[in-house]
Amino acid sequence: MNTKKILVYIFLSVAMMLYSLTFVWYKQVYVYFNPITTIFFRLVISAVFLFSYSIVAKKFQKINKKDYTAFLLLALFDPLIYFIGESFGMKYISATVGSVIVSTIPLFTPILAYYMFKERLSKMNIMGIVLSFLGVLLVVLKKDFSFSASPGGILLMFLAVAGAMGYSAQIVNLTQKYNIMTIIITQNTIGAFYFLPLFLIFDAQQFATIHITWDALKPLFELAIFASSFAYIFFIYGVKNVGITKANLFTNIIPVFTAIFAFFILGESLTVQKIIGILIVVAGLFLSQINYPKFKKRYFFLRK
Repeated sequence: MNTKKILVYIFLSVAMMLYSLTFVWYKQVYVYFNPITTIFFRLVISAVFLFSYSIVAKKFQKINKKDYTAFLLLALFDPLIYFIGESFGMKYISATVGSVIVSTIPLFTPILAYYMFKERLSKMNIMGIVLSFLGVLLVVLKKDFSFSASPGGILLMFLAVAGAMGYSAQIVNLTQKYNIMTIIITQNTIGAFYFLPLFLIFDAQQFATIHITWDALKPLFELAIFASSFAYIFFIYGVKNVGITKANLFTNIIPVFTAIFAFFILGESLTVQKIIGILIVVAGLFLSQINYPKFKKRYFFLRK
């Protein structure tokens, strides 16, 4: 494995770590703000933060008129659909359950990638996906293999998964034309405009009555800077270098990170079953990244 590929995998892992923290930050920010308020200001802060940097670093590219529709669709799927599903879903289910539903994205991605981008997975890759998902189940389920969660919350989280699939379909082509900074700034700016009327209609009056403190702003800024900015930078970098299918495979480790952070930050339990599940997820993720023909050739030679 070359140095660049290792760097890509590190960036994708860091992105998933930041995404996993969103499930903790949601629980903290909802003490003060409603979901629409959270999403709107999260996008505004992220867009201003990244645009300021891009101006100084001269990273922002002019958008071709032919790509306006593609960017409007990109922002429709994520942030609009994805954040509506995820943000409202997290009001009704636990951080752990929410993270495991998001981790099902790799199960749907190969189908999307096969029909849209002709990406193929080897048998070893598929085995890795299955093994990793089994590990995810061990992380999030109880000893009797059951968990209680709001059906409405679960449906909303699967709406987020659908948004992620639509985002995956749009992002691949745009990464061939624009740099990472341009894509994220544009999607977050459009997303903020999508959420602006929702904020004005449903949350503006209530927001005006909130006493703003650092405790309220801290998780909001964490969502904006780390989740909506740096996590997307690292993820899109991964998409550009290993493809959407393999990049999305890394979402399998989100519940792993979430279980760990929930243990230390929210006081949730970390049982032996969860620890075993974490090890299985990591093993499955490693297996899913193996180039099977090269792997087979190498170890067949060694046996001889």
